[in-house]
Amino acid sequence: MSAVPRWALLSAAGAPLFLIGGWTLAQAAQSDEFDPVRQTISALAAADADQRWIMTVGLAGLGICHLATALGLVVAAPAGRGLLALGGLATLVLVAFPQHPGGGSTTHVVAAGVAFVALAVWPALAVPRRAAPSLGRARRDPPGGSAPRVRWTALAVTAALLGLLGWFAVEFFTDGAWIGLTERLVAAAEAVVPLAAVLAALAFGRRPG
Repeated sequence: MSAVPRWALLSAAGAPLFLIGGWTLAQAAQSDEFDPVRQTISALAAADADQRWIMTVGLAGLGICHLATALGLVVAAPAGRGLLALGGLATLVLVAFPQHPGGGSTTHVVAAGVAFVALAVWPALAVPRRAAPSLGRARRDPPGGSAPRVRWTALAVTAALLGLLGWFAVEFFTDGAWIGLTERLVAAAEAVVPLAAVLAALAFGRRPG
């Protein structure tokens, strides 16, 4: 049996559902033409957005899901779980300080930046130096076994997330034409990674010892 509780799978699966479902419904609720390629997710929850409560609920649900998953993913290293929780907390902060009408809000932008960076980096710090007993035979693997593969996979995931985040940052600071698209790509990827981590932990827990 895995040490990861089953409810962690629900919270991890809820993150992309709240995020992607939120922006899909919020975009449909806008009275004027909304361009998801050029306009950010925050614009859907901004103080002047139509039916802003939809994206607000979506982002709040995302933050709560990340906090719950960080609590339940007990096989991960504390540093990784802490960053995942920080990403969830920062998401709740940006919900509490929405984008101003017409754009702009220092607290919102800083909170979004903290969330994006924390959610990109946490996988690299989530792999324990010594595999947890709940990972079954992984703790008994010799050098070159599954533990090094897990660590390299986590590093590759973080590298990919940082690459997407860097692309979004360029678009953001240059007011690029793809700012909305790049934000959605990195946000969706960061929302899916905790689900993949929980599924992997559950799968390792079911491996015969």
